[in-house]
Amino acid sequence: MLKPPSFAWDRSSPPTERKVSEWIETLDPAQAGGYDWAEYDVTILGVPLSRSSISASAASENPDAMRRAWKYFTTYNLDYDEDLRDLRVVDLGDVRQHVTDIGQCHRNIREAMFQRCSHHPHTLQLTMGGDHSITAMLVKGMHDANPGTRIGILQLDTHFDLRDLTDNGPSNGTPIRNLIESQVIRGEDVFNIGLHGFFNARSLKQYADEVNLNYVTMRQARKQGIEQTIQSALERLAEKVEMIYLTVDMDVLDISYGPGVPASTPGGMQSDELFEAVYLAGKHLKVKAMDIVCVDPFKDRGEATVKTAVHTMLSFLTGYKQRENR
Repeated sequence: MLKPPSFAWDRSSPPTERKVSEWIETLDPAQAGGYDWAEYDVTILGVPLSRSSISASAASENPDAMRRAWKYFTTYNLDYDEDLRDLRVVDLGDVRQHVTDIGQCHRNIREAMFQRCSHHPHTLQLTMGGDHSITAMLVKGMHDANPGTRIGILQLDTHFDLRDLTDNGPSNGTPIRNLIESQVIRGEDVFNIGLHGFFNARSLKQYADEVNLNYVTMRQARKQGIEQTIQSALERLAEKVEMIYLTVDMDVLDISYGPGVPASTPGGMQSDELFEAVYLAGKHLKVKAMDIVCVDPFKDRGEATVKTAVHTMLSFLTGYKQRENR
């Protein structure tokens, strides 16, 4: 199901001040049986799929674009005086995709997540997408590996992603509805933060209300503060669920901060607000997995959005590094 990432680096003489590209290990399939997986904290998986996107998208190119951008970042986060270098992180490569069969791609994603959660249950599961349709498959794979476990979702997004599957299929506009109607999650166990403006149909809000889905608009989040909004969502989820899955659709960003997303809009989050949100999620003990989706490197301007995606990933890992009893 997996293929090696396209990019790897010679780490025979690691420098004292390492770049992220020198810190994240690359899985060698030939040596996979020789790894002491108990020593690893985080596993990274790429899912290069964008054919299921409603908007024209090359989000399939994002996993490798993020890997290329790792060279711009050090492991030290000045904002929190925290160095990530002590975390053991391994890049498992990409989930194999079928050239034309989206259903087969989705089955591969679900199986890859199931295997990852089954063989490395103690590790934090981090995924680089791909379009947002992959989230439904990743959560289903997580659920398959943890039967009977109640999973909640913290979603940072401009959109509800509750479109009807009967006319949209398993697209990037349907992952949350897909999970609810598959009875993998409950509507009340979803918190969507970042919705705004003129980018969601009234019928989707009505459906959200019918299934008791929790949502906070960007306007409301700014009024009460990003930190309080995220903390409240995490606390309320933690009261009900055993595991929390964080999904970050990069279109939650304002178009000026995320020009390289297929559905960029005005009025969204600023990048520093997003970094704060994922940092707080990373600190929470019940957050077991995260994905970053909907970045199109071909639309990007000066790698602005790809770099923001990498910063988002590292901000989340900063929070994870600072967890108590992780």
